[in-house]
Amino acid sequence: MGHQPVATGGAGTEQQPGNQAERLSFAEVAVVPEPGDNCAMASRTLAAGTVLDGPGVDNNEQSIVLSHRVMEGHRFVITPIAAGDPLLSWNTPFATALRDLDPGTYVCTEPVLEALAGRDIEGLPAEPSAVNVPLDPYQLDESALVLGEQVPLYDDPDTFDGFARDNGTVGTRNHLVIVGVTSRSGAFATELARRLAERHPAGDNFDGMVAVAHTEAGEDTRPNNADFVLAVLAGTLVHPNVGAVLLVDDPGAVITSKDVNQFMAARNYPAVTIPCAAFTRRGGFEDDLARAAEIVDPWLPQVLQARRTPQPLSALKIGLQCGGSDAFSGVSANPLAGAVGREVIKHGGIACLAETDELIAAEGYVLKNVRTVDVARRFLETVQSFKERVSWHGHTAEGNPSGGNVYRGLYNISLKSLGAARKLDRAVRLDEVINYGDLYPRPGYIFMDSPGNDLESVAGQVASGSNIIFFTTGNGSITNFPFVPTMKFVTTTERYKLLSHEMDVNAGRYLDGEDFDALTAETYRQTVRVASGERTAGEKAGHSQVSIWRNWKQTGPRKGIAISIDGRIGRRLDELPADERDAELDGRPVKITDAAALPAAPISGVDLYSAEASRYATEQVALVLPTSLCSGQIAARMADRLAAEDWTAGRTTRSVALPHTEGCGVSGGANIATFARTMVGYLAHPNVRLALLLEHGCEKTHNDFFKHELAAAGLSLERFGWASIQLDGGIEASTVRVRDWFTSTAAGLELPVRASRPLGDLSIALDARGPLTDLTATALARIGGWITSAGGTVVLPSTSKLLQSAAFTSAAFGHARVEPTLAHGQRPTEPGWHIMRMPGTDWLETATGLGATGAELALVHVAGGTLPGHRFLPVLQVSADSDTVADYGADLDGTLAAGPDQAAEDGLRVLTDAASGRLRARADLEGNVGFQLTRGLLGASM
Repeated sequence: MGHQPVATGGAGTEQQPGNQAERLSFAEVAVVPEPGDNCAMASRTLAAGTVLDGPGVDNNEQSIVLSHRVMEGHRFVITPIAAGDPLLSWNTPFATALRDLDPGTYVCTEPVLEALAGRDIEGLPAEPSAVNVPLDPYQLDESALVLGEQVPLYDDPDTFDGFARDNGTVGTRNHLVIVGVTSRSGAFATELARRLAERHPAGDNFDGMVAVAHTEAGEDTRPNNADFVLAVLAGTLVHPNVGAVLLVDDPGAVITSKDVNQFMAARNYPAVTIPCAAFTRRGGFEDDLARAAEIVDPWLPQVLQARRTPQPLSALKIGLQCGGSDAFSGVSANPLAGAVGREVIKHGGIACLAETDELIAAEGYVLKNVRTVDVARRFLETVQSFKERVSWHGHTAEGNPSGGNVYRGLYNISLKSLGAARKLDRAVRLDEVINYGDLYPRPGYIFMDSPGNDLESVAGQVASGSNIIFFTTGNGSITNFPFVPTMKFVTTTERYKLLSHEMDVNAGRYLDGEDFDALTAETYRQTVRVASGERTAGEKAGHSQVSIWRNWKQTGPRKGIAISIDGRIGRRLDELPADERDAELDGRPVKITDAAALPAAPISGVDLYSAEASRYATEQVALVLPTSLCSGQIAARMADRLAAEDWTAGRTTRSVALPHTEGCGVSGGANIATFARTMVGYLAHPNVRLALLLEHGCEKTHNDFFKHELAAAGLSLERFGWASIQLDGGIEASTVRVRDWFTSTAAGLELPVRASRPLGDLSIALDARGPLTDLTATALARIGGWITSAGGTVVLPSTSKLLQSAAFTSAAFGHARVEPTLAHGQRPTEPGWHIMRMPGTDWLETATGLGATGAELALVHVAGGTLPGHRFLPVLQVSADSDTVADYGADLDGTLAAGPDQAAEDGLRVLTDAASGRLRARADLEGNVGFQLTRGLLGASM
């Protein structure tokens, strides 16, 4: 095996170095990826002054002494390197020496030191020893290109027990799938699948009801990623693991099931041969759930008739992914996944590599053996296209590695890519390059364009036809997909032991000295068993998530954004308009000039809970806040258990989790600033009594990141709980930690009690969706005026129809100039009327920003249809439109009279009843809720 390390040792969890220097065998604590490398990786944390002896040390030295503390997975020099010379791993430059480097020198760049400083790591050097290599465009020498042969097929290919479909494909599972066509119907699809699963549980030949709910196409205009969304939906309809599928449309959405049909016809998709239908929501949530169930229920007998039968292994299509990678990913897990993929190809199957930005700087390795010159050109064009797209948003691939990647030894995109590329076995030929979600065109080894964001990339591979996912991980990512089994390969034995309930394959056994070929054969046999129905760790845990390659706002270069010559991001954000960089504003309210005098408020008081800092609140929430996308669904499950088992013994009124798609696999800059501000807004919200942050463990925005953000916001860290899925030992272990924190912390609190308070203690959001009459607009202005005149706060999104109504603005503001007073998710510094900057029209993203400002309730006038509610911010939907009341009355929280006087009183009564606990939003009761974060104008998947 060409990538076998020179020296290996048990790569374990970080150990605290002792006070006295140790003398150790080099082979026991270091890994050199390939002969000829001038740097080694530490297989455990080593103290400054540690002496390393024995085989593997440079031939001219009997021993080397470490200059500084070297963390597990980090690199140190093993042969002298002159200033300006390259540092090598896998015989490829990943950095350049800033000065003459002696053996034992800790390899560190400025970005590494910055990232580790955020983790409060001690014993680091004051200055970097190297600088990242520039990300120069790869120059293809077509004359030297090797147009080789694919690995030969076996004469007698294996079989597995699969579900043969009428379109000629073979499934490894048999699911019934409910698909939300856009984010607007996601909550409905999720709730329908949940209720149907209770009636139709999984069995021997049926793997269960699952939902595909995503965050895309929820705005008022067609998104730039429309083809990606359609490709995932189309791929689901013809996927062999799907025994039946219902598409759920939402009236007025920019993408519908008709668009899916047209997309498939234009691209010559095979016919859909399974039970399939489109359902359009037209009435109340509960009525629609019943009507949709009437469509799905008769499909069950046909789905249950499917049986596993012996099928050729050529029907296996493996999606190769990595996430939460570490320094050992390219030595153990990725080569192992690539070798098993090679075996599948030799049986006539498919292996698919993806994550375009995680192959930048590894182009030479990927193109070592290709089918045609055109394939090589298409690969490089795909890489260049990705670079251009993120550059429009002010970013480069340099921003791809997460904080967890850096912490575990992947200093930059070069090292990350060199390791990721090892999922392409050296013996295997690259056969084809396809777009995101395109159906696989041929057997062999395929590359699919996608971002490095794990979940977004997996969705594309599933859409292309992958019926098994190989997911390699160093930190222990828990990613799983709803209807395709995911086998997770972990890089080291110690991390496998820590997360044994979440991982499927211990690739660290190779680092421990086991034979690679024997490990490959064993993992191949395990793959066949999984394809034949053996459940993976993720399936046993019941955990899964879906995220489609998210929309991007920019479609060309932006003025004021530049990339510096060393390849790092250089943003002249001060030259961009404030809305593009989402800069914070002063937080002072709109200055009212000559608004009409208000009549006396018909209701002057409200019953509220006492909160911290002499504030009052409408609820006392127990919040589980995931710090990134990968801990989102686990946080939601914890919040459900918190409520069901009453972990706070009545000290909180409701438990909430906020699963989302951000915090990792996404660009930095303004996007991360907006995300952090929004999350801190929820943690500081007056309605939150207890809050715990749950990290996955390897993301950009981990617990340490939020500790710095909270401290900068002036919030005491002691008031929050902290847990880590990876570092605490997996899903169940972290759940116990979370339960214990809530239980013990709540024990010291009094039971919450309401007291009568004035309207001025309220902070609300106000909005309108759909047609709006002047009389209704005036009534809504009056409601806001009653609250603000009493000393309260009212926040509107900048995209609100209310601000487009002259009747509203004149009644609320007079002739005042109305401009944003808050950035997205920013908390006001003073009460009064506020306008929150909103970079898009997606309702859930809007509601998420409003909730982060401190709004305790949202009062929204709707016409022509209702909205999904919000997981945290209760959304009270009212209407004065008679048709809306007739069609959607069951989903409304109140109806408004035609005249402004009575309509204003009606709306205020709904608001105060909800604030006082006498009314709960209908959307909350029905389970029609969601949560979604904006990417802003400069965010992009990476």
